[in-house]
Amino acid sequence: MTATAPRSAEERADERTGGRRLVSGVLWNAVGRGVPLLLALALTPVLVHLMGTDRWGLFTLALALVGIFGVFDLGLGMALTRAVSERIGEGRGAEAPALVGATLWSLLGVSIVMAALAWAVMPLLIGRVLLVPPALEAEALAAFRVLAAAAPLVVINAALWGVLAAWQRFRAANLVNMPVSVFYYLGPVIALLAFDSLVAVMVALVLVRLVSGIAYAALAWRDVPGLGLARPGFGLLRPLLRQGGWMSLSGALTQVLLYADRFLVGALIGLTAVAFYATPLDLVMRMWILPVAVAQALLPAIASSFRSAPERTALLLRRGALIVAGLVLPACLVIVAGAEWLLWLWLGQDFAQGGGMVLRILGVGIFFSCLAFVPGVLLDAIGRPEVVATFSLVQAAVFLPLGAALLVLMGIEGAAIAWAARAATDCAGRFLLAARFFPPAKDAGRALLPLLGAAGVGLALMVPLGLGWAVAIGAVTLGVVVALGWRIAPMEDRAMLLRRVRA
Repeated sequence: MTATAPRSAEERADERTGGRRLVSGVLWNAVGRGVPLLLALALTPVLVHLMGTDRWGLFTLALALVGIFGVFDLGLGMALTRAVSERIGEGRGAEAPALVGATLWSLLGVSIVMAALAWAVMPLLIGRVLLVPPALEAEALAAFRVLAAAAPLVVINAALWGVLAAWQRFRAANLVNMPVSVFYYLGPVIALLAFDSLVAVMVALVLVRLVSGIAYAALAWRDVPGLGLARPGFGLLRPLLRQGGWMSLSGALTQVLLYADRFLVGALIGLTAVAFYATPLDLVMRMWILPVAVAQALLPAIASSFRSAPERTALLLRRGALIVAGLVLPACLVIVAGAEWLLWLWLGQDFAQGGGMVLRILGVGIFFSCLAFVPGVLLDAIGRPEVVATFSLVQAAVFLPLGAALLVLMGIEGAAIAWAARAATDCAGRFLLAARFFPPAKDAGRALLPLLGAAGVGLALMVPLGLGWAVAIGAVTLGVVVALGWRIAPMEDRAMLLRRVRA
C-alpha cells in the first residue's frame, strides 16, 4: 500500500477557501438561521395571544437575558474558531483537542459562577427593577431563575458551534440546528397550551438548548475525540483570552451604537417617536442574518489561509463582499423605494406616515452595515480584533453626539441620517484597516470601491423620490452594480456560474 503524502499548507488552504465550499457554508448558515426566523415571525401573534401583554413583555425580556448570557463566554467562542482553524491550516490540527478541552472546561466554570450570581439577583430584578404586576411576581421569579440556571448551556453551545465552524461542518451543524431552533419557538406554544405557565415556557427553552448542546457535542466528537476534556491544555488559553476579550468589547460597542439612539429619541422627543424610529430600525436589522451567514463561513477559511496563502485570503475578501452585496442590495432597493408601502402593509397608515422616511434612510445605511462584516471578520481572523474594537470606540465618540444633535435639529429623520452615516463610515474604515493590517487586501478593497460607490449613490438618490422615479433609479443602480460585480468577480466563480446557467 502506498502512503499518502502529507498535503502542503497551500493545498490545505485551497481546499478550505474554494468558492464552492464558501458558497455552501453561506447557504447552509442562511437557511439554518432563516427558517426559524420565519417561523418566529409567524408564531409571534400566537404567543402574544396566549401569554397576554404582561407575560409577553416578560418573555421578550427573558430572550434578551439569553443574549446577555452570551457575554459570559468572554469572546472565546469566536476566538476558538479562529485558533483551531489556524492550526488546521498550518497542519497542526493535532493540537486542537487540548485547546478545545481547556476552553470548554474554562467556560463551564465561568458560566456556572455567573449563573449562580444571576440566580441570586433575580429577586432584586423582579421585585425592584422591573415593574412586574404583583400577581405575576412569583411566576416571573421562578421562570427567570430557570433561565438563569441554563446560562452554562448557552455558553457551551456557542463554543461547540465554534468547533464545528472551525472544521467547516456547516451543513451538519445547520441540519441539526434547524429542527432544534424550530422547537425553540414551537416549544413555548406547546408549553402554554399544556400548562399556561411562563415557567413551563422557560423549561421548554432550556430543554431545547440541552438537546442542541448534545447534538453539537456529538458532531464535534468526530473531529475532536472526547472533546479534549481528558487532557485540556490550559496554557493555550492566554492568547484566546486576549483576542476573545477584544472581540467581546467590539461586540459590546456595536450593541451600544445600535441601541443608544433609540434611548436618545425616547429622552429627547418621546415614546411615540421611539416606536416610529425603532420599528424601521428593527426591520432593517433583520437583514444582518445574511452577512452573519457569510461571516461565519469566512472566519475559518481566512484563519486557515492568511499565513500560507495570502492571495487566496484576499480573494476571499473580494468573494465575500460580492456575495453580501448580491444578497443585500436587492432588498435595500425594495426598502428604499417602497418604505411607506411596506410599513402600511405591515403596521398600518400611522407607521407608514411616521416612519416611512426613516425606513428609507436606514435602507441606505443597512447596505453598508452588512458589507462591513466582511473586512471586520478578516481582521478578527488574522488576530487583530483590537483594531475593530478601537475603531468602534472612535465611532461611538463621534456619532453618538452627532446623532443627538441631528435628532434635535431634524427629529427622528436626523437620527436615521446619523445612523446611516456611521454605517457607511464603519464600512469604509474597516476596509481601510483591513488593507493596513493585511496588505494583500488592498487590491481587493480598491477593486470593490466603484461597486460600493455606485450602490451607495444610487440608494441615496432614491431616498427623496416618489415610487416611480425611485424604482427607475433602483433598476439602473442594480444593473450598474451587477456589471461592476461581474467584472471583478474571480474567474473561477464566473465560470461556475456560467456552467450553472447553461445546465
